Amino acid sequence: MHLDLVTLIVDDYDPAIAFFTGVLGFDLAEDSPARTNDGRPKRWVVVRPPAARTGFVLARADGPRQSAAVGDQAAGRVAFFLRVDDFAASHTRLTAAGVPFVVPPRDEPYGRVAVFTDPWGNRWDLLGPPPGS
Repeated sequence: MHLDLVTLIVDDYDPAIAFFTGVLGFDLAEDSPARTNDGRPKRWVVVRPPAARTGFVLARADGPRQSAAVGDQAAGRVAFFLRVDDFAASHTRLTAAGVPFVVPPRDEPYGRVAVFTDPWGNRWDLLGPPPGS
């Protein structure tokens, strides 16, 4: 058993695809036409980090309740944790791409960490290896 997909509510598909693939370096695993439960057209968009099994379904907000959740998926807490092998290189690359870091890098027992926000305001931990590993 494994966790396959997690929904991330976004305001539009294409800017979300551009951020995940162009900035974070994820793969676009699928972008297919689909239908809502009541028959309206939508897209089934899946992005995953390279070689990962778990990914995101990028779901365009549908209605006021979902629109209100865009950028606040975890009520202001860090919602997502992106583990990288080379923290310094990843931090430098994301900073150069304009990704805003809202908490500077620090060392924790579980790894080097810095908090950034995605274009919608969701908070992410960029996680590197623990100190001394």
